[in-house]
Amino acid sequence: MPAPSAGDRLQDLPSTIAETDAATLDRAIEGARSRLLAMQDPQGFWVAELETDSTLTSEYLMLHHFLGKVDETKQRKAVAYLRETQLPEGGWNIYYGGPNHLSTTVKAYFALKLSGHSPNEPFMRRAREVILHQGGLLRANVFTKYTLAIFGQLDWRGVPAMPIELFLLPRWSFFNMYEISYWSRTVLVPLMIIFAHKPVVSVPAGADLAELRGDLKAKRDYCFPRDPRLLSWRNLFLMADRLLHWYEWHPFARIRRLAMERATTWMVARMQGDDGLGAIYPAMANAVIALRCLGYEAEHPLVARAFKQIEALEVEDDRTLHVTPCFSPVWDTSLAVNALRASGLPADHPALVGACGWLLTKQTWKAGDWKAKAPAAEPGGWYFQFENEFYPDIDDSAVVMTTLSKILMPDESTKEAALKQALKWVMPMQSSDGGWASYDKDNNKLYLNEIPFADHKVLLDPSTADLTGRMLEMLGHLGRTLAEPAAQHAIAFLRAQQKPEGCWFGRWGVNYIYGTWSVLAGLRAIGERMDQPYIRRATDWLIGRQNGDGGWGESCHSYDDPRAAGRGTSTASQTGWALMGLLHAGLVRHPSVQRGIDYLLRTQRPDGSWEEREFTGTGFPRVLYLRYHLYRFYFPLWALSLYRALLRKPAFP
Repeated sequence: MPAPSAGDRLQDLPSTIAETDAATLDRAIEGARSRLLAMQDPQGFWVAELETDSTLTSEYLMLHHFLGKVDETKQRKAVAYLRETQLPEGGWNIYYGGPNHLSTTVKAYFALKLSGHSPNEPFMRRAREVILHQGGLLRANVFTKYTLAIFGQLDWRGVPAMPIELFLLPRWSFFNMYEISYWSRTVLVPLMIIFAHKPVVSVPAGADLAELRGDLKAKRDYCFPRDPRLLSWRNLFLMADRLLHWYEWHPFARIRRLAMERATTWMVARMQGDDGLGAIYPAMANAVIALRCLGYEAEHPLVARAFKQIEALEVEDDRTLHVTPCFSPVWDTSLAVNALRASGLPADHPALVGACGWLLTKQTWKAGDWKAKAPAAEPGGWYFQFENEFYPDIDDSAVVMTTLSKILMPDESTKEAALKQALKWVMPMQSSDGGWASYDKDNNKLYLNEIPFADHKVLLDPSTADLTGRMLEMLGHLGRTLAEPAAQHAIAFLRAQQKPEGCWFGRWGVNYIYGTWSVLAGLRAIGERMDQPYIRRATDWLIGRQNGDGGWGESCHSYDDPRAAGRGTSTASQTGWALMGLLHAGLVRHPSVQRGIDYLLRTQRPDGSWEEREFTGTGFPRVLYLRYHLYRFYFPLWALSLYRALLRKPAFP
């Protein structure tokens, strides 16, 4: 059904909706609001589990064995979790409803063998069959190969070369540590220390992977596949990889020693915070292994502290234990406040004031790695976790700033000063293409994704549509307008990034529904005319992707196959995004919106929440997906509340 014209969208809206419908809507909003308020921490923040697949739990078991610190109770519970998450076919996936994933299955299989399980057990046989059917160990991803090399299950020749000397490359060089993303940097620096030492940890008898490894003595077995084209970035980097492997056998002692000292100093300095290196599990775990390679004993205070920070990521119950990648309190708190404010809570409500007071304590005041690419920027952003001072991000900063703009604080001058300082960080972080990235500026040398190490293809942090939309939304709430050059540059970027079908890619949420909502919200807030053809294409795309039950859903598979964009089982969070996208575009009375609202009302649970097992958050496309356990609380509430507000007040709030 075609979208109505702009004149039809907002004119002649009733001041109230039908009494029965109004009462039903009010009850749903009140139930969701009460449930969310009850989940607020006494300190003012909201946070819930950030769930991912079984990979980190498998790695956690391996880390215990690497350190020789096996806790039998935790191991038993982690094994129970792996058993419960195994698919009927025998493998493990990386998102709910997804297919067997080779690398995830290899790690789970090896972790189970380290934990004492025999390869002859039926569930192990099924896992082994999946691994062999998908090509065996050599088809696993690079991170899996590094893990296997550490435990002697793969020769170090079988991993890409990452000499520690790369850390010394100057910032003007073709490749250096500031041309890759924050997450790559924090993972790679300790990994280079590990690669320089090439540890090999013995495994218990019978725990090796001989049945998967076969005979890998031939040199050709360790070669990475070439690009069929003679001249390509991949082939160039493969040639460089061979040279770097040769260098590993003939390093310059003085240069290696200098590189090791500087890399170690860099790593240790960034481990001083409360949440560990980069505040993300892969970097934290690599740092522990790197410290052991450097000669630190497992009981050394620095190692013990780092390991304790990892243990804080455990999610344990009576039967199982699994590991999360990090915490998300700043993100959860900001979005919860936005939803609650939209639901009708006054701007000076104690819960909202308390939340924003907590958020103000999380503003960064330290120059982080971003300074290398944006020397004019000043500290003032916000990070994602409880503490990650070196690595604030644009996404959280923009949402926090939008949140603060909506709340009346007892000391408004402190809030305004924080917003003013934050602008001194986020505005200089705009990339030259007009968009904003997550953690860095102009981190966009996409050819570096062809480095053998980067088989995950997310080595970099380029500008994305969802973050750029979020920045425009924040600027609009702070009173900025389309007249500003930064806004014009951003809109030009968004128009260039729009897909022919009308949607936008979502880097940090699944996927095109998320990106399209983020952009439409930003365009409305900054004052863009919402009756333009390119916006009409976006709303038509959303309407065309609505499911028969009235909701919207999108599988993580859309990152692998764009033809799956906007297709999937309906979820509460993705329905909320689609509805807010349409509402921001002015389609308040469109039948598609009414059907979406009906879906949320019909599927709400008695406790005020919604059921959602799907992974609708994105860590790294095609590698790591996330299930934010609070998404099913605040996004549906936000959508219902925005709908009610627009029905009762035609002018956009």
